[in-house]
Amino acid sequence: MKADKYLFDGSKPCKLGDLPCDSKQDKVNKEAILAKTAKNIEKMAELQNAFYADGRQGLVIVLQALDAAGKDSTVRHVMSGLNPQGVTVTSFKQPSGEEAKHDYLWRVVKALPPRGMIGVFNRSHYEDVLVAQVHDLQKTYAMAPRVLEDSKKDFFKKRYRQIRDFEEYLYENSYRVVKIFLHVSKSKQRERFLERIDDPAKNWKFSASDLKDRALFDEYIGTFEEVIDATATKHSPWYALPADQKWYTRYLVSEIVLDQLKKCEPQYPKLGKAEKAHLQECRDQLMAEAGAIKDQKEQKPRRKPGPKPKNSAKA
Repeated sequence: MKADKYLFDGSKPCKLGDLPCDSKQDKVNKEAILAKTAKNIEKMAELQNAFYADGRQGLVIVLQALDAAGKDSTVRHVMSGLNPQGVTVTSFKQPSGEEAKHDYLWRVVKALPPRGMIGVFNRSHYEDVLVAQVHDLQKTYAMAPRVLEDSKKDFFKKRYRQIRDFEEYLYENSYRVVKIFLHVSKSKQRERFLERIDDPAKNWKFSASDLKDRALFDEYIGTFEEVIDATATKHSPWYALPADQKWYTRYLVSEIVLDQLKKCEPQYPKLGKAEKAHLQECRDQLMAEAGAIKDQKEQKPRRKPGPKPKNSAKA
């Protein structure tokens, strides 16, 4: 699996500067990749049916990235072939007043999908160790002095531990969590920002605040590296995928989702003897009903043809 090249499970450090933002290093053919993506989506749909019917595991896909990396389009394209009844997509914005009054995992727990379903998080609890850390938001929290007296380093070190424990807790309760960072280059982000400004249909996507975060691009990259290293585990790994070419990003994401579904080994529920016997009774009843309908049709007298209308035309 090509996505394995971008896997971080805690066994090695993440150096985003050493990773590509496009497909050049992987030397792939675009047309072949597009075909493989389509096949992956078909296979995902097949496995999702069994996954939903099985209902014993849940799958959470976390998408994190800098602005304009393609999170929304990735969700829209990769998940397009799945049954929407078995997928929930949650976009985490700036915490509301109610959310800010709770612990930072509260809204995430509320968004967890039931077992048997796939939950996609467009941003997530990782905003509380990424944006919060870059912008020193922890200083503004209404929390007890015993919490806020920690140094910035210690404050977020505790949160890393809390996140690892939370994700391991989910794994131990029959969930799988996989985290994906869409690694967009600074030059490609600039190009996409300009496109949003120049294209009236995309103006709504752009905010002047995006430029404020862009000014902190390198700081964000450094923080992402730290976060990935601190929270990547065997059971809840990170993938840092090249995001400059959306067609390649979508392929790699489809590989990851398909791989996770395969690891779940979903099985259609098997009926016991009593249930099978009841099923046979229901079948017999339906077949008898069909036979009765057929008999009624055969016994129904045919209507005698009426007299032929006389031809009124003169000879």
